Amino acid sequence: MHLEQLNNTISTQDAIVVYFSGENCSVCKILKPKIQEILENQFPKIQFIEIKSEDYKETCAQYHIFSIPTIITFLDGKEFSRYGRNISIAQFAQNLKRPYDLFFN
Repeated sequence: MHLEQLNNTISTQDAIVVYFSGENCSVCKILKPKIQEILENQFPKIQFIEIKSEDYKETCAQYHIFSIPTIITFLDGKEFSRYGRNISIAQFAQNLKRPYDLFFN
């Protein structure tokens, strides 16, 4: 996704998770379905977008992506959380629960 498209999506969506990954990243491939499952089951109103780092280098540079995978959560157009490289799935879900409940319930 190009930088302008991503910025527009972030500004128009209530909640979005941007998953920065790489084609040859084995951790990225293992982690992605787990993150998607958590979002689908626990946080269905959060949109998921994946950005391949090798295809969108300018977008990655603008969002200061220095390692992959990196997950950035945006709520109401503002960066809420950022996780890089070593990501705890349980911590990710736990950190999203309270703001999600406040924002959508």
